[in-house]
Amino acid sequence: MSDKPKILVTGAGGFIGRRLVGKLLADGYPLRCLSRRKVAAPSAGVENVIADLLDPDSLGYSLNGIDTAYYLVHSLDAGEKDFAAKDRAAAGNFVAAAERAKLRRVIYLSGLGAHEELSDHLRSRHEVGEILRRGRFATTVLRAAVIIGAGGSSFEMLRFLVRTQPVIPDLPGLRTPCQPIAVDNVIGYLAGCLNVEATAGETFDIGGPEILSYREMLEHLAQVAGHVNLYFPTPIFSAWLTSRLIGLLSPVKSEVALALLKGLNNEVVCRENRIRELIPEPLIPYDRAVALALAEIARDKPRGMSSSETGKETP
Repeated sequence: MSDKPKILVTGAGGFIGRRLVGKLLADGYPLRCLSRRKVAAPSAGVENVIADLLDPDSLGYSLNGIDTAYYLVHSLDAGEKDFAAKDRAAAGNFVAAAERAKLRRVIYLSGLGAHEELSDHLRSRHEVGEILRRGRFATTVLRAAVIIGAGGSSFEMLRFLVRTQPVIPDLPGLRTPCQPIAVDNVIGYLAGCLNVEATAGETFDIGGPEILSYREMLEHLAQVAGHVNLYFPTPIFSAWLTSRLIGLLSPVKSEVALALLKGLNNEVVCRENRIRELIPEPLIPYDRAVALALAEIARDKPRGMSSSETGKETP
């Protein structure tokens, strides 16, 4: 029997959650995974519980005996009018249940973005972090931009555009700076926080080694994948129509695509790099992260397809 504390992973079936569960199991942690759906074949060393963060009565047992919980859920696919309210309610229900269970720590994966004109998506991500921080436990917040990995919605949107659109509108938002990060580095930081107590109660920006515009990200992805795209300026762009096209022809749901497209004008770069001293994670360059993701897709064994940006399941 492990002498390590038991860890709860919410959103364990998502793009980030599945990878994190594998890492924590390899590190010897006993796990409880919270999901709204029954898991057909639970892994050895994993206890699966069925609960819904939007139904507080279902959470009674979920956090009992848990030392640290990973909060990896959001409601982006609930639609533009509903996701922020659902995120707010889910976070509030989680905090109440965590306080009753005397949870010690929470580790939350949020989004970058520092100025006031945030998209609804990023504003909601930040709001959830504030709700969690008000709980009677130590909350660690990791703030990331675009996460590069097979099955991540932001990456799948980039790949969809490069793969299917020979001519891409050169929108002003494509010049916005972004600091993408490889999914393996995200997992390294999430797991590393569990082992570095100095991260408890702190907020950290996490990013890869390069700052690129969204157009540069598309161009680099095309080069790695062997595609060629042309760009032309356009005064007319409909995020709604584009999101519907993406929803029809890619793994990304239209509601998620719309929320992400509306965040194109938000600069998402790290304002500080303190976590690099606490968790010396070797950072993967963007082109290498893209190559790893494409290789995983080519094997047809993605480790966590999800409809959400950083693999977080809906509550």
